[in-house]
Amino acid sequence: MEFIQDNLLAFIVFFPALAGLIILMLPNDATNTIRRLTFLLSLVPLIGTLLLWFNYNAEFRYGGGFAFEVQAEWFPALGSSFHMGLDGISLVMFLLTTMLTPLAILASFNIKEKVKMYMFLFLIMEMAMLGLFASLDLLIFFIFWEFGLVPMYFLIRLWGGADRNYASFKFMIYTMAGSLGLLLSIQVMGLATGTYDIIELMDVWVNLPADATLAGTGISVWAFKNIAFWAFVLAFAIKVPIWPFHTWLPDAHTQAPVAGSMMLAGVLLKLGAYGFLRLVIPLFPEHANWAAGTLATLGMLSIVMGGYAAFGQWNFKRLVAYSSINHMGFVVLGLAVTAYTYGRVDTFADPKIAGDAIMATNGAVMQMFNHGISAAAMFFLVGVLYERTHTLELKKYGGIWAIMPVFGAIFLFTSMSSLGLPGLNGFVGEYMVAQGSWDIFTIQLALSMLGLLMTGAYILKALGTTLHGPVKKEWMGLKDMTLREHMVIWPLMVLMLTLGIWPQWVLVFINDTVTKSIFGLG
Repeated sequence: MEFIQDNLLAFIVFFPALAGLIILMLPNDATNTIRRLTFLLSLVPLIGTLLLWFNYNAEFRYGGGFAFEVQAEWFPALGSSFHMGLDGISLVMFLLTTMLTPLAILASFNIKEKVKMYMFLFLIMEMAMLGLFASLDLLIFFIFWEFGLVPMYFLIRLWGGADRNYASFKFMIYTMAGSLGLLLSIQVMGLATGTYDIIELMDVWVNLPADATLAGTGISVWAFKNIAFWAFVLAFAIKVPIWPFHTWLPDAHTQAPVAGSMMLAGVLLKLGAYGFLRLVIPLFPEHANWAAGTLATLGMLSIVMGGYAAFGQWNFKRLVAYSSINHMGFVVLGLAVTAYTYGRVDTFADPKIAGDAIMATNGAVMQMFNHGISAAAMFFLVGVLYERTHTLELKKYGGIWAIMPVFGAIFLFTSMSSLGLPGLNGFVGEYMVAQGSWDIFTIQLALSMLGLLMTGAYILKALGTTLHGPVKKEWMGLKDMTLREHMVIWPLMVLMLTLGIWPQWVLVFINDTVTKSIFGLG
């Protein structure tokens, strides 16, 4: 048990990098060996995460704080240390990442060019995502934040579609633009307080006197906190992405390889929402309180505008890309409730507000997890169809169900998950956010129902144009799904069903952290 608590977390985070180095030592022409070995090695972090999952015991669940902490001296002159740990939220994100990565690698077995470099980049990207979710030091957090951009840039740039140069450039420019203010703010915060430790900053940084002057800057604490707050918000809003900072996403998804889109929608978008929950709200509680209404409005606009934009698409990948903006809007709406109530949940006259805050925050994290599964499955199925038809134009499809009946049934099931059908995973998080937001952001929630209406419209549009209608002769020879494709989609479908029927197996970890650590209740 002591070994697990002391070493397993760091091993899981850095094992993908070690696996990537092993892959680089293989001959370039050993493509089958590279694919299979990468897949097998990608299962190791999943196994390690399951060990963490089952050892995240009552001490951590009910006591609050972080489990499996690792802390070592790293940059003492700056007050930065190698500090990692997991709570119930980051543990759930670990599970999502380590589940999707092997499936995305398995979905990549059809990659034929530069296979070794492709698999290496995928493993490095997994390391960056895991490192970010585990980081408890701001400098370490930022390093992993930036590190994750590079593999996705090259995955789009080298293995993307016809407009991959434009899409990869836009992806990098948008995300780097947000990162500049984030880096500057982190540097000043660390120099002013003498620490980059996130747990310490939640006390030292938050309680700096507003009328004081930051050491070595001549800027008042109040003025700099305003600047830093919006710098943090901008960086994470671009990543989610929140409307109107979303325009990089459809291009990136459309041009990325299928597995790249699976990881982009499944995990990378969640980094932005995680940043709001881990950094923005706890480090800037007063700013979060008064900016919550703006955040809720932007979440509502993401739901509505994302839904309408998805309905207007005739490119299959762009439709699913805009649907991600629509679904992530519910995450933002839930986080707005967190921001509104954080640090003062016990001061409201209505005691029901505390329950609403917990419900909405739980729902936001649950929606992050559930959307990661459903979106990855949707992008994979788009890729299955594209591999056979070599087109993404919905108008060119029709009658596919008659030719590929198994694909048709699976696509229908996955679409219902994305739609939010009760009994499947997509319903759970969105319902919890709606329930928790109603009394606090009534107008924004009511208007967001327009986007929910369009969710049904664009899902039905996708189903109708692909599966139904007259069978087109050019598709008569299409083969149904292969064994490898079934191996990718069935684990995701099982998760969609189990999370829809019994979400408690994930929600219990989230709720303990939200109740104890975020709101200090229970």
